[in-house]
Amino acid sequence: AAAAATVSSAGGILAMLHEPAEELKLHALASLNSVVHLFYPEISTSIPAIESMYEDDEFDQRQLAALVVSKVFYYLGELNDALSYALGAGPLFDVSEDSDYAQALLAKALDEYASFKTRASKAMEELENVDPRLETIVERMLERCILDGKYQQAMGMAVECRSLSHQYVSHREYRSEILRCLVKIYQTLPHPDYLSICQCLMVLGEPETVADILDTLLSGSQDDALIAYQIAFDLVENENQAFLLNVGNRLDSQTPGQSALPVDQTVNAGTTSTEPAGDVQMGDDTTTANGNAHPVDPKEAAHADRLAKLKGILSGEKSIQLTLQFLYSHNRSDLLILKTIKQAVETSGNVCHSATICSNAIMHAGTTVDTFLRENLEWLSKATNWAKFSATAGLGVIHRGHLQQGRALMAPYLPQNGAVGGGSPYSEGGALYALGLIHANHGEGIKQFLRESLRNTSAEVIQHGACLGLGLASLGTADEEVFEDIKNVLYTDSAVAGEAAGIGMGLLMVGTASEKAGEMLAYAHDTQHEKIIRGLALGIALTMYGREEEADTLIEQMTRDQDPILRYGGMYALALAYRGTANNKAIHQLLHFAVSDVSDDVRRTAVMGLGFVLYNEPEQTPRIVSLLSESYNPHVRYGAALAVGISCAGTGLSDAISLLEPLTSDVVDFVRQGALIAMAIVMIQTNESFDSRVGTFRRQLQKIILDKHEDTMSKMGAILASGILDAGGRNVTIKLRSRNKHDKLTAVIGLAVFTQFWHWYPLLYFISLAFSPTAIIGLNSNLEVPKFEFMSHAKPSLFEYPKPTTQQATTSAVELPTAILSTYAKAKSRAKKDAESKAAANQEKTAAEAESKAANQEKSTEDASGSTSGKAADAMQVDSSAEKKAAEPEPAFQILTNPARVVPLQEKFIKFIEGSRYVPVRPAPCGGFILLRDTQPSEAEELVVLTDAPATGQPVPGASAMAVDDEPQPPQPFEYLS
Repeated sequence: AAAAATVSSAGGILAMLHEPAEELKLHALASLNSVVHLFYPEISTSIPAIESMYEDDEFDQRQLAALVVSKVFYYLGELNDALSYALGAGPLFDVSEDSDYAQALLAKALDEYASFKTRASKAMEELENVDPRLETIVERMLERCILDGKYQQAMGMAVECRSLSHQYVSHREYRSEILRCLVKIYQTLPHPDYLSICQCLMVLGEPETVADILDTLLSGSQDDALIAYQIAFDLVENENQAFLLNVGNRLDSQTPGQSALPVDQTVNAGTTSTEPAGDVQMGDDTTTANGNAHPVDPKEAAHADRLAKLKGILSGEKSIQLTLQFLYSHNRSDLLILKTIKQAVETSGNVCHSATICSNAIMHAGTTVDTFLRENLEWLSKATNWAKFSATAGLGVIHRGHLQQGRALMAPYLPQNGAVGGGSPYSEGGALYALGLIHANHGEGIKQFLRESLRNTSAEVIQHGACLGLGLASLGTADEEVFEDIKNVLYTDSAVAGEAAGIGMGLLMVGTASEKAGEMLAYAHDTQHEKIIRGLALGIALTMYGREEEADTLIEQMTRDQDPILRYGGMYALALAYRGTANNKAIHQLLHFAVSDVSDDVRRTAVMGLGFVLYNEPEQTPRIVSLLSESYNPHVRYGAALAVGISCAGTGLSDAISLLEPLTSDVVDFVRQGALIAMAIVMIQTNESFDSRVGTFRRQLQKIILDKHEDTMSKMGAILASGILDAGGRNVTIKLRSRNKHDKLTAVIGLAVFTQFWHWYPLLYFISLAFSPTAIIGLNSNLEVPKFEFMSHAKPSLFEYPKPTTQQATTSAVELPTAILSTYAKAKSRAKKDAESKAAANQEKTAAEAESKAANQEKSTEDASGSTSGKAADAMQVDSSAEKKAAEPEPAFQILTNPARVVPLQEKFIKFIEGSRYVPVRPAPCGGFILLRDTQPSEAEELVVLTDAPATGQPVPGASAMAVDDEPQPPQPFEYLS
């Protein structure tokens, strides 16, 4: 530092490098090392002389010479040469140094080493040309992290460098290897973490091992059984239907003696089957006693009871039943919003009419409340043709999850006996689509009926609805028979039915990377119908969901195709294959197509695809697409808006809102539409107290809807955004990842198909697949809901329901200008003079009274002071109590009762009260279904009676439009004069 302060040039120091005395050379090198950041341009001219010192084996300080050369190359921007000489500096290169030079070269060293190890693993051999000095630096970095207690960084480095002997891994195969290693580590613990083990095994696709663990836990203590139930609920939340079916089937095959047990009597309420013959219910197998009158072993009976409960959970029936009851009983939909929209769009045409019906379905998703539809049947009857198809399908969103009564609810609209009935084919097709939405991802009970309906009709509208419904009900099951049924519809080459068939095939084979994708691609090249090509393009993309590197070949084939529709499908394939990975290669490819492709459709979809790739790092998305959001191309701006909406869904992220705000006022109508929808997706379950911009946005939506001069596209976006903001009775959010950080297959697929509404409005309803209830529901060992309290350490206003809207009072009378006569001005002038004279007289009188009072003040001091002070004290007490009431601070916490609405942003504030009777079996529970251990099992339990959703969709008392206490005041009394 002293040298740096006095030296203005390195010329003198460089001259010493040529001196014969080694002491002078050493002094020169030490001095240069301290001033290299100031004089590196000057020092660079003498690099050959310093390099020769490093290459001289007899020179004592050759490592110092290497360090100086390394720093010079670093400042010149030559990182490869800088790293090479830094390796030669040995221990003089300090990995713990907090400088830009050290950090940059360490990052470079890690990248080089990781690159070597990756190439070695792909070649299935150990590369011999790895520089041992590079390996030494990496080892030193690892040791330093461990010494400093930075274990997460050490693990990240070890994983990235493929050093298993020593977070998210970008290579699928290597990630599986790490997960297997973690499973082995978990199993060697004194108390194995079965919750984490089963999550790893689900990613690895090993249902038989999960079944073994669950069966072992069921055979253990009560606490072990609770852990098994918790594992099952966590697996169900990940929404991998094929995996759950496999686990359930293996539990059947390996459980001994279950056929001799009356399992049907042990199934919890709500999991018993009420479906027609031929429907499959996982919760009720082997209900016969085989005529065996021998007494049943209590242990086997207890195991059978637990098994029946577990299978009810794995089938999804238990969680769906509880969610349905929660959404019904906690519904806070505001019907006044819908009534306002309906009145505003009476004359706006069919698009806004259909959008309002769709908004109502989204607003009441899963609540079973169809009050708005039944109160406006005449208005609803205006829907014709495809609008009628969409209106009927909307019932499937409203009644989603009503597995037991779904078919009965839709019976008036369904084809009779699987054949075309006397009703409208649009209603019948919409009803089949609705059945798929009701049974989405849990369609074993309805699959056969949908297949029969598909086989027994030749009407393309009904085929369209049946293909979508069958794809939803059989999501990800890869059922060969169902695939053949849908393929037969595709080969009829009907544009309308073929589009749905392509999407249905993709839904059926989602994530399988099946060879059938090749068949679909071949047919897409053969057909002349754009609708079929588009449906197949999306279907092919769905089959590549989550396959990452395995999908690269097909992605390359699609993205290089001459047909822009197939390149469009290639963007979806790329986005879904690398969903939630933040993979750099995928991001670069999407950005490349976003700015270079000649098709606006491809560019829009490429930008949109960034949202799917980055939803695991939502904070990064606004930064990455910020420049694209300012593009001259409106399609790119639209894609940027939806990318932010998808990636930041339900987060209320401030950067996302800031990016979307200017787009909601874009000059192009469809950009405004996309921005409004995206903003609603980001703001869902966020209120005005948390972010004041939520209230501003709600008022903006209302203004757009009520503006008669607003264009149809923007108005449609505002209507849909209103529904999304209050989705599911204001009790659901949009989540693409489970609480265990696994991708929610159904949610991701739902949003991907939802974005297709650009081409086909009925696909709007797929957004309901992404809805996740914002609830904490605690369950005891009998899977019942006990009454207990827990605490939210946050102000109640931050996460409360939005306040219900109120109907503003309007006056029909219109103020008209008043006619003024000439005599009126004279009369007014006289009245003014009289008023002034009276005021003067009163003033004199008041002054006289004041003097009289002052004269008598001493005489009446005691009496006056007594009475006056008493009155004043009373008045002050009233005022102070009013002020106290007005200024009373809001409590900093809130006591919640099971089950309770808890939004994602609130979960980190949730704490269980110490000393409570019920304790969660999972450490640090944050939301969803939580199994509770009863610390006082000998005492009677107080259970919460949940109201079952009505089979006929009756409205919830007091919750249809607003709470009873919040109803607007009745009008003032008036007289009616004829």
